[in-house]
Parts: sequence; C-alpha cells; structure tokens
Amino acid sequence: MHPDHTASPPRGCRRLRYIAVALALGAAMFAAGAIMLTPDGTSASSPPVQGRPADPPRGSIQALQDRVTRLPKDSGGWAALGMAYVQQARATADPATYDRAEKALRTSLTVQSEDNTDAQIGMGALAAARHDFPAALRWARKATTSGPYSSSAYGVLADAYTQLGRYDEAEEAVQKMTDLRPDAASLARASYAFELKGSTDRARALMGRSLTAAVTSADSAFAHNVLATLDLQDGIPRAALARANTGLRAAPGDSALLETRARAQTALGDTAQAVADYRAAIAIAPLPHFLLGLGELEQSLGHRRQAEEQYALLRAQDRIREAAGAPADTDAILFEADHGSPRRAVTMAEQALRTRPFVAVHDAYAWSLHRAGRDADALVQADKALAQGTRSSLFRYHRAVIRHALGHAGAARRDLTEALREPGFHPLHADTARDLLQRIDTTP
Repeated sequence: MHPDHTASPPRGCRRLRYIAVALALGAAMFAAGAIMLTPDGTSASSPPVQGRPADPPRGSIQALQDRVTRLPKDSGGWAALGMAYVQQARATADPATYDRAEKALRTSLTVQSEDNTDAQIGMGALAAARHDFPAALRWARKATTSGPYSSSAYGVLADAYTQLGRYDEAEEAVQKMTDLRPDAASLARASYAFELKGSTDRARALMGRSLTAAVTSADSAFAHNVLATLDLQDGIPRAALARANTGLRAAPGDSALLETRARAQTALGDTAQAVADYRAAIAIAPLPHFLLGLGELEQSLGHRRQAEEQYALLRAQDRIREAAGAPADTDAILFEADHGSPRRAVTMAEQALRTRPFVAVHDAYAWSLHRAGRDADALVQADKALAQGTRSSLFRYHRAVIRHALGHAGAARRDLTEALREPGFHPLHADTARDLLQRIDTTP
C-alpha cells in the first residue's frame, strides 16, 4: 500500500466530507466507515442576526431538515440528511434513527434515481451500520460505478470487503481511495489495513498522518482513539492514557475516547476512575461493548449487582436485535458465550458468519465453540481469526485456552505469552491467562 500517490478528479466533481467511524470489535476495527457529511465539508454556522435566533450549525441535522423543507427536490440535501442520521445513530446507539436515515436516502433516490452517488454511498454506509455487509457491497459497487472519482465511495467499498473477509480486495479499494484523496478518512483506512495484518508500526505511522490531516474535531478524536488503542495493544497503558486525555481535551464528549481511557485506567489499576469513565461513555451512547466492558469490570471487582445491571441491558438490547431479525455483533456473541448459553452463542455466531466472515466473528465463534465443549472445531475458527496476523490479545487468549484444552501446552504457552504483552487486556480473562501460563510453566 503506498498512500502517497494522488490522482485528481475532474473539475466540478462533487465531493462530500466524511468522518471515519469505527465499529467496536475490541480494537478499533472499521465497519461502517466514513459516514458523516456536511454539504461542503464545513461546520460553520451563519452569524446571528440581531433580534432573531442564530441559524443552526451548517451541516447539522436541523440545518439539513430546514434545507429539504425549503428544497424538497434537492437530492443532495436528502442524501446529506440521511448520512447525518446514520452518524447520529452510530453515536447514540439509537437504531430507530436508521429508519429515518433510510427514509431520507430513499427520498433522495426517488428524486434522482440515476447516478446518485451521494445517496448510494449513504445506503452503503447504512447497510454496513446495520451489519448487512452484502447489501453494503452492492451499494458501494453502484457508488463507485456512478462516481468513479469519489474517494468516499471507495471507502464504503473497502469497509464492506473488509467485513466480508475479502481482505485483498479491501486493500485495493483503500489504495484507490487514498490515490484519489489522501485525507484523514483514507489514511485511517490504510492504517487499519496494516493493523489487521499485525503491522502496528505502519498502522501507527499512517494514523499519525491521518491525525495531521484531520480538519474536524471528530476526525482528530477518531485518530487519537485509534492511537491510544494501539498503545494498549503494545502494552503501554500510560501512553494510551495520555493519548486519550489529549483527545478528550479537544472532544470531551467523545464516548469512544472515554471507553478507551477507561480501559487504560483499568490496566493501570485505577478501577474507580475506569468505572466512572465507562458510565460517562454509556450515558452518551449505551453501545454493547461499553456495557460489556463495564459489566465485566464490575464483576472482576466483586460488584455482582452492578455487573448484572449492565448484563440486563445487554440482554434487553439483544432481544430487540433478535426481534428485528438482525445478526448479532461479536460483543453479543461473546457475552452469551461467557454469561449465558454457549450453545446459543454458537448459533448466533453461525448466523453472523453467513453475512460477515470477518476475523472478529471467527474469534467469537471459536470461543463459543470452546465454551460449548467443541474444541477441535473451535481451533479451526481460532486459526482463521488470527490468519491475517492481527495482534489481538483477546484472540490469542481464546486460542491459547482452546489449544490447552486439546493438550497442546507448548502452543498454548506461545499464545498466552503474546496475549500478555497487553497485561490488562481483559478484566476477567487477563488474570486467568496469567494463572494458566503459570500452570503450564510449572507442569513437568
């Protein structure tokens, strides 16, 4: 991947400014991708006129609603509104907002049915946010056909290919995106392509460039969060804490940075502050991995009632997900495997893999199979989860436990040693990993 080469689109080719959004997979992995837009890439608001309220910020949902009210045949306005709703849903964990997003995007497509790249990008991002990655791929292909010079279209294409386990094609799409426009969003995806392969030095360098290229507070917050996550993966939680604090000074309400800071504080032993940050993140967006992280931290501290409060919310979210017929995310699968029915977790993972054969889903499937007593099958999935070279301590721990259960002590030891590069990788499993490694080392 060589994201220094650039190619200019034809004059007059419309561009939309997107902000990269990560779907939590335990390590800042992309799913929905770049999905926030403003009509011209700015967030400036009109100066207030004396005697009347200030206009809503440019690019805000209110401003976009006002725009389509004035101009109901403006396909670009409807597409922008739909994308803004997708971003709002990702930030607030409100699935009902996705319905508003779809309505706005389909209105845009009704107004302009042909060559409506903006709405096609929006529909692809929406499908990805709903974890319907085959649909995301179909929309992304439409967008790259109608808008071959749109870097954002290739971003959605890259995200879809990644989650479908088509990593070589994802890299090609990222390269095309970066060639067209080496901005914060494309450099972030290039960073993740290397992170996925375990090349964390390259990933860090490219994310540093993404931070330099950032033009919005959300771009900057995202880059700081990924860099802090990489620090955690490299076993340097103090650096992660400093990085998260830097990001939060610029974006104090960023829930992802609050959650990452909570994980850094957990690794450093400041569990009281970690609990406070988890609760602050959940108050902003009750995302499943926030709830699971806080619940398992509370459980590790012996606070069973507080842990059960989070687990009850997770079960309620999963009932809503199941009623809607949506596939489970990895957090829901792992939660079910560890705190519910492993056999049900296996079924959830098998359903998820049909439309999302991604490394994190293979890992969740592996752990579910292990918990259900099917270790030979579990090892096959654990190997698939790590086949790209991903440096995930949790993936390594899962495979270590599976290998140990199969009698492969030496291989289990190697995985445990690698997992414990990040000493506080999990509030419950990290101590178990240390105990298992000690048992292996003291067994004749």
